[in-house]
Amino acid sequence: MSTPSTSGLHLKTPNRVLRDGVELMSSMRFAITLLTVIAIASIIGTVLKQNEPYPNYVNQFGPFWADLFHALSLQKVYSSWWFLLILSFLVVSTSLCIARNGPKMIVEMRSWKDHVRERSLRSFHHRGEFDAPRGRGDAVGRLTALLRNRGYRVKPVEHDGATLLAAKAGAANKLGYILAHSAIVVICIGGLLDGDMLIRAQMWFGGKTPIDGNAIISDIPAKHRLSTSNPGFRGNAFVPEGATVSTAILNVADGALVQDLPFTITLKKFTVDYYSTGMPKLFASDVIVTDRATGKKTEATIKVNEPLIVDGVAIYQSSFEDGGSRLKFVGYPMAGSAHATFPFAGTVGGNAALGGTGTDADKDGLTVEFSDFRLMNIENVTDASGKPDARGVARKSLNQTLESHLGAAANPDKDKTLRNVGPSVQYKLRDRNGQAREFNNYMVPVQLDGQSVFLAGMRESPSEPFRYLRIPADEQGSVGGWMRLRAALQDRAMRGEAARRFAEISMPGADKAELRKQLAESALRAMDLFAGATRSQPDAPPGGFTAIAAFLEKSVPPAEQQKAADVLLKILNGSMWELWQLVRAQDKQPVIPNDARSGAFLQQAINALSDSFFYGAPVLLQLDDFQEVKASVFQMTRAPGKNIVYLGCLLLVLGVFAMFYIRERRVWIWVKDKSADDVGHSAGSHVLMAMSTQRRTLDFEKEFMALRDDIGRASGAEVSRPDDGASPDGTPPVAH
Repeated sequence: MSTPSTSGLHLKTPNRVLRDGVELMSSMRFAITLLTVIAIASIIGTVLKQNEPYPNYVNQFGPFWADLFHALSLQKVYSSWWFLLILSFLVVSTSLCIARNGPKMIVEMRSWKDHVRERSLRSFHHRGEFDAPRGRGDAVGRLTALLRNRGYRVKPVEHDGATLLAAKAGAANKLGYILAHSAIVVICIGGLLDGDMLIRAQMWFGGKTPIDGNAIISDIPAKHRLSTSNPGFRGNAFVPEGATVSTAILNVADGALVQDLPFTITLKKFTVDYYSTGMPKLFASDVIVTDRATGKKTEATIKVNEPLIVDGVAIYQSSFEDGGSRLKFVGYPMAGSAHATFPFAGTVGGNAALGGTGTDADKDGLTVEFSDFRLMNIENVTDASGKPDARGVARKSLNQTLESHLGAAANPDKDKTLRNVGPSVQYKLRDRNGQAREFNNYMVPVQLDGQSVFLAGMRESPSEPFRYLRIPADEQGSVGGWMRLRAALQDRAMRGEAARRFAEISMPGADKAELRKQLAESALRAMDLFAGATRSQPDAPPGGFTAIAAFLEKSVPPAEQQKAADVLLKILNGSMWELWQLVRAQDKQPVIPNDARSGAFLQQAINALSDSFFYGAPVLLQLDDFQEVKASVFQMTRAPGKNIVYLGCLLLVLGVFAMFYIRERRVWIWVKDKSADDVGHSAGSHVLMAMSTQRRTLDFEKEFMALRDDIGRASGAEVSRPDDGASPDGTPPVAH
């Protein structure tokens, strides 16, 4: 027995694989799968903020998720290679579906289906029969006019002794399927053109590479730049007031490309209005656009949702930022016993070395990096009748103490009161090792809990909220009074004199010398603890209330800690009052009366002194003057696929309308001659009609019954119908 040859099988296998692949790609399940993946990706792209710097994702989600987002390109979903690949597959899949089924649908639309016979029509569910007295010719003419009057196209087909009227209406229903599928293809092509496909093509085949890092725009070589004839791009341009730019920055891959523009844009003035909530109500830019080829200048105003179109490039008002405001500061030492101030200046976006100030900043090698300046700050600030109980340090943990004093400037648990609290400046202090802390200081004092305070914010990383040091304003409305008190607290001699004076005032009389001495020692001990002068170990509290709490927890039994804390805090408050009077006497200021106002100031000052040990900076930069410079961020867009997408949307609307609102119906009427013997007394015709549709709805049932009765009347037959219009067996009635 010979073995069957398998050569034929091997020859057919590639063709079979190709057919199976085409069958799969053009199937509905494959297209639905692609659409599902695109929908999921779009949800991710909507929920996850796109095109943010990598450190922002690390700060918000952690390094693991940031690396996962980066590996899957979830931070730029709509321009990722896999999203564009899915769109391409969807285009191919839908195109194959159209190619396979479109011709069949067109043939079906054009077909009259006029090959049916009388026997076939009797098998239709929707049918009717009539014995008409009129002759075949007369009946055919009347029935043709009736169908055409009802919107049907009619084709008569003559047979031996009979005439078939084939009629159809709503054939455009199938055109809806073609239009809807074509719309998907057109929209996806438009999306590919408006995505990064054109940019990637230039990177793959044109030798363009992104630049990583900062560089001067004019010095960037051609391999990192795109020409003015680039057919599609989407980038941003940062333009300070009075400045001119001729390029846009495109963020791609792990770097950026420079897009040369066919024009230059100069920002004359930027205007912004605010709602009472602090949200921008209107921001607009007055610009001058100069054509680089002709030199023609065009003045215009660009507003949100009102772009300017120049040479096919749409210029949108995207956002606004500080454009390099010039700032002047007064520097205050935050460590040591020195209190001499120093001037300091800088520009937003720049940096300056914090040296030669005579403070601890000199030895730390600190550099100030100015991040932002805000002229207006609408904050939620609420006055309250009570204040945090600073005496309860023995009952509070370190975190609770910090939260009560260093928390947000506005308490979210209280009723909201929104108002402008004035200008603020944001900067970083970076040491020689590259470590940095971020600070946010307000220029003018604000009213919090009935006290006028300056807010000085600090945070360790951008992922944290700012925690604010609340420095009470003195009678001149400055931080000078508190700063001199802070410096005096760090002076051993001043602390000793304040403790002595407190003991003398508390225990006058010659017979209490020994008690005065003990009280002075206790007061000095309390002030040393509060000033951090007794700190012996690196992990010990630096000072303030936490140092006192740690001392009490270590030295006093738990049952006696509350009583000891009350006594120690009274001694501290009295000693700090005397220290404040010493400071004022040194500054040749009048003695301040011991009343509620001065008491509130001192209590707030003590709280701020306790919190200052966690401020983390050797100096405080208090904004003294500024010259604001605004800047606009424009989005430059050339979108060749926009009109294509609009066309696709139009096709989709037409297709959906055709599919859902146009019903395809077909009617066949078989009219045959009838002899005199057939009817018993005269010659006439026999009419058999049938009707079909793709979707049997209640409207179709009503239309069928109305058309059947009209056909019977047009042919001259007497139409009679049961109550429900159907025979007892459920079939349509037969009229005679």
